[in-house]
Amino acid sequence: MTISMKVFRYAIPVPVIAALSGCEAVVLSPAGDIAERQKDLLLAATGLMLIIIIPVMALVVFFAWKYRADRKATYQPEWAHSTKIELVIWAAPLMIIICLGALTWVGTHLLDPYRPLDRISKTAEIPPDHQPLEVQVVALDWKWLFIYPEQGVAAINELAIPANREVEFRLTSSSVMNAFYIPAMAGMIYAMPGMETKLHGVFNNPGSYQGLASHYSGWGFSGMRFKAHAVVEAGFQDWVAEVRAKGGDLTREEYLKLEVPSQNESPRTYASVDPELFNRAVNLCVEPGKMCMAEMMAIDDKGGLGLEGSINIQSLTHDKHARRGNAEPVLGVTPFAVSSICTPGDIALMLTDTDEKPERRSNPERMHGHALPVPTGVFGRMSSPAIRDASRSALPEPKL
Repeated sequence: MTISMKVFRYAIPVPVIAALSGCEAVVLSPAGDIAERQKDLLLAATGLMLIIIIPVMALVVFFAWKYRADRKATYQPEWAHSTKIELVIWAAPLMIIICLGALTWVGTHLLDPYRPLDRISKTAEIPPDHQPLEVQVVALDWKWLFIYPEQGVAAINELAIPANREVEFRLTSSSVMNAFYIPAMAGMIYAMPGMETKLHGVFNNPGSYQGLASHYSGWGFSGMRFKAHAVVEAGFQDWVAEVRAKGGDLTREEYLKLEVPSQNESPRTYASVDPELFNRAVNLCVEPGKMCMAEMMAIDDKGGLGLEGSINIQSLTHDKHARRGNAEPVLGVTPFAVSSICTPGDIALMLTDTDEKPERRSNPERMHGHALPVPTGVFGRMSSPAIRDASRSALPEPKL
């Protein structure tokens, strides 16, 4: 029985080792220059930390052995301080922290995802006539859309990139935050709705590499994977020609269909793409009749639409959930929206049965708030010229 238990105990790790044998340390075997630099940064930081960790672990074993119960050790009840020991245990970690801080600061700026590449590889500089390949990425529920604006094609869950050519990814999301990650090429970066982020990278070794959404984003998160194919330039042109030959148009209507949540989508391509599609996806105005965020901000910058704009919300609302048919009433009232810009007379007619009387802004200047106390500095003066200008008591508050 004892022998059987021993055999069973030693046999437990076997399935675990067998399962882990299929894993590949992609981060430590990169295929691109940016990922290679990130690997070097990771190894350098780990090595610096091991300078402290290894001696500490060794000392734990040493003291446990030295002061074990059956061994007589020197007893010093009056001992309280050693300058040498204090110098070692504080100076060494301090130097490590300084080195880690310098290494991290340099690496953070050198490997900034928004920063264009300064070289193709350790042995290849950026050619004078080099043009990065632009790829527009939209994180959908739950799939990846890749748009090639220069080539005029698009793909779902499939990415083709020429090797030894810089790639500039422009990323956004249709609904929730997602994390775009190709471990063998570059670091992870977020794709967020209503915003655009950027990532620069390069593949130096042709091959097929795994791309994924590295953070949880809903039911179909596990299926948000794609193959990134690094090919020679001629192979990339052949892929583009093949996509064009297959046909298919990625229009705004087709995009709205893709936006509907689905799981484990198979790769497919489109031979043509609406040239404004990505910008409209960023500005949340792919659906016809919606005002883009850029237009909305431009109107706000000029003072807004006043009372008329406050009730004309249909063109301003990103209501994809209502379009999908799963909108829920607010406080039991079925949501509604005015579909066109109303005149002051229309507004007055709409509010006939209420006690409210709409008034127009008499002063077109921007409104200033006076509800909060004015922040002051140490000597009682206002802490900022901007705050001082915005809180002038002599300026009458515009009234609606």
